[in-house]
Amino acid sequence: MNIYSLLADVVVFVHLLYMGYVVFGQLAIMIGWPLGWSWIRNFWFRSTHLLMILIVAGEAVANFQCPLTTWESDLRELAGQGRDGQGSSFTGRLLRSIQFAGDVYWPEYIDLSFYVAAALILITALVCPPRLPWRGEPAASANSETRPDAPVPPQEQAAAK
Repeated sequence: MNIYSLLADVVVFVHLLYMGYVVFGQLAIMIGWPLGWSWIRNFWFRSTHLLMILIVAGEAVANFQCPLTTWESDLRELAGQGRDGQGSSFTGRLLRSIQFAGDVYWPEYIDLSFYVAAALILITALVCPPRLPWRGEPAASANSETRPDAPVPPQEQAAAK
């Protein structure tokens, strides 16, 4: 294994982390919203989450290949493995099979999946908006922020009297 092959594997791993942030971030938001998890309303988490899927959808609209995919393909070629990664390491082949599974089985629906994901994340941002840090909203407790039926702590009951 040469350095280019190793770097290509690292790029694939970073690409999978990017994809995981978008997919599992949305899953966490969808689960955490009804459960009243306050961290899912973090402005920076939600902003980066939305921006990341909008970049992907924008690339699909412009028919522009992801720079991480291009970079990985260039590194594979420099490693003598071919742009498709066929001669890559076991780890590289495993990571690519996870990353590009949709390209193999449903290539005609890949762009559509990006649009649907972007729409879902945008709708989620509208119906379950993030906290805006510049509005001076206090960091509410996890129970009271999104659940009006949550019990009020005794200190807050005494302060309210």
